[in-house]
Formats: sequence, structure tokens, C-alpha cells
Amino acid sequence: MSADTPVTTATPDFELLDRLLGAIYEGPMESPPWQSAMMILRDALNAAHVTLMLRPPSPDSTGVMINTGPTTTQGVESYETHFFAMDPFVRLEEGEVVTAEELIGKQWLQSTIYQEYLKPLDVRHLLGADIYTKEGIECRLRVTRSHRSEPFSEQDKALCRFVLPHLKRSIQLHARLDFLECERQLFAGTVNRLLLGVINFAQDGSILEMNQEARRILGEKDGISVCGHTICIDSSQESRELQRMIRQALAGPGDVGGPGVVEAMSVTRPSGRAKLGILVKAIPMGEWSESKQRPGAVVFLRDPESNAGQPSHELVRRLFGLTRMEAQLALLLADGLTLDEAAEQMNVRRNTARTHLRSIFCKTGVTRQTMLVRLLLNSVIALG
Repeated sequence: MSADTPVTTATPDFELLDRLLGAIYEGPMESPPWQSAMMILRDALNAAHVTLMLRPPSPDSTGVMINTGPTTTQGVESYETHFFAMDPFVRLEEGEVVTAEELIGKQWLQSTIYQEYLKPLDVRHLLGADIYTKEGIECRLRVTRSHRSEPFSEQDKALCRFVLPHLKRSIQLHARLDFLECERQLFAGTVNRLLLGVINFAQDGSILEMNQEARRILGEKDGISVCGHTICIDSSQESRELQRMIRQALAGPGDVGGPGVVEAMSVTRPSGRAKLGILVKAIPMGEWSESKQRPGAVVFLRDPESNAGQPSHELVRRLFGLTRMEAQLALLLADGLTLDEAAEQMNVRRNTARTHLRSIFCKTGVTRQTMLVRLLLNSVIALG
């Protein structure tokens, strides 16, 4: 090239890149994730389809794919159950973006996957790239064009190469958020099984969220209920006390990460049932917290008359090595029945119940009925 030859370079479409990168990093919060980003990339590449395989199909799993472009249930199922094994794009080098012809040459058009799967779907050109993370995640990006379209250009491949590291970071963020959500659901389910009502309050004193047990208690409107964006108590004195406790908890300890303020009170129920127990606890801000919509205080509600779901006899039997009759007796005693009442409900004689009880004592290592009840209530059976 002579010194007089003009050099031309393509000007990046910054508006497109801004929209594309924004959609990639917002992708973990979408359902399905990255749907918007894949649609923007599809338009930018004039593609028929852009597919992100979050979990590629395997002989043991159909995988998880986000598809953009016209697809059929039969076409997706055919790939997930059969043609995935013929996909030539397997374990591509990190950051590599290649076409089918570059990967396997002219015989691409004679391959089984093209002839039997892609050609009937009007797919002629195929572009692929793989993403790997240190956590063991393997994702695949696939782009297609029809028989009427031009092959993918170097500029098309350059755009995909630019996108890959950003998509990888977003996938890692999604994996972390998914882990935290799984953990949250696990703990939330455990709290619900323990019949503990939980209400989270934002910094402005409004309710952010509440769990199933809290909704049940408040829904009864027996001395306490939801009023707008907060909770109200029928008794004006108790209501003032609760609001004072919430305000104090939201004010916090003053020190980031310091000990949270904890206070408690009881709420009278007009129905005459036992008073509700309430505990209010501050949630200190983390070192890098900035959101005003993060929980600033939590209110725990306990209804002493709530009836927890009866643990399965099988769980108790396996945990303590009891027979089925012994497990039934142990659960009846833990539910507050006397030995005579339990024997009557089991339709056995009192001496038979006493024999079962002695066997339970021997197997659990306790010597008194009160110790047995405490052992059961403090065991993991409440989580089952």
C-alpha cells in the first residue's frame, strides 16, 4: 500500500454499543435473562436468530436456551434431544468467533446437521462463540442467517468479539444473583415452616415485603393489620409503642455495621386469643450500602396459637430410630397431650403406651417426658 492510499476505518456506532451493553448488564434481572440484549444483537447483525445457550444440551439434560427469532417447539426439541450431538461448534477457544465454513471447510454444506436440521429451517450461515468462567460455567452464543442473506463479515465477527467479555461478566453476575436467590428462598421457606412472620421496612418506614405467615396474621385483622404502606394496631397505646420502636430501629445504631437495635412488645387481640409477640430489629447498613429501598428494619411476628404442620412420622422415625407407633406417640406428646390422652387417640391401652414411652426414652437417651418434648421441639423435625 502506497503512502497516498487512503485508509478507511468504520466509525463505531456508539448509540448501538450503549444500548447493547446496557441490555447485557441489565440481562440478569430479565426473565428470560438477556432476551433484550440478544434481540439488539440480532438486529445489529441482520441475523435470523441469535441464541444464547446458558446450559448446553447434553445426553442427561435438554439444557437452557434463550432464543430470538422464529423458532418452533419441534425445532428446539429436535436440537435438544438429537442434533446437539452433531453441533460442530464444541469447546471453541475462549474469545474465538468463527463461521461454520471456517471451522470445518466446504464439507459444511454436506454435514448431517446442516442437511437434516438447519437447511429445512432456512439456516445457511452459522456463527459461533463459547464462553467459559472459572466457576465452571460454559455458555454458547450462536448466530444464524438465511439462504438469502450474505455471509458474516469481519465487522460482524468483530462486534461479537467485543460483546463476549461483557456477556461473560454479566453471566458471572447472574450466577451470583442466582446463588443468592436460591439461598434466600431456602431461608424464607425455613422461616415460614417455623411460623415466624417477617416484615421488612424501608428507610422511609414503608413496608418493603412480608412473608406468608406475616400476611396470614395481618390478614386476620385481629388487633393488627396493614394500613396503607405500614402496619397499624387497634390499641392506640400499643400502636404508638410499635411506631416508636420502628422509628428507633430505622434510626439505627449510628455506626456502619454496628449492632442492631432490638426491642419487643405484645399486641392485644380483641378476639381474646393469646397476645401476639412482636420483635423489632434494626438492620445496619453495610459498608458500601447506598440504596434507599434496602431493608432498614425488620418486624418479627409470632402467633403463640399457630398450629405448625405436623412433622411426618417417617421423619421422626428415621431421626430417632423409632417404630411407627413410637413416632406417633412422641409427636402426640410434643403436641401437648398427656400420656392417657395420647393412648386414647392411638386407641391403645395406657400400659401399652407406657411400654412405647420407655422404649422411646431408651432410644433417645432422655429420662422424662418433658425432656423428650424439648428434644423433639429442638430437633430438625420442625424444618421438615
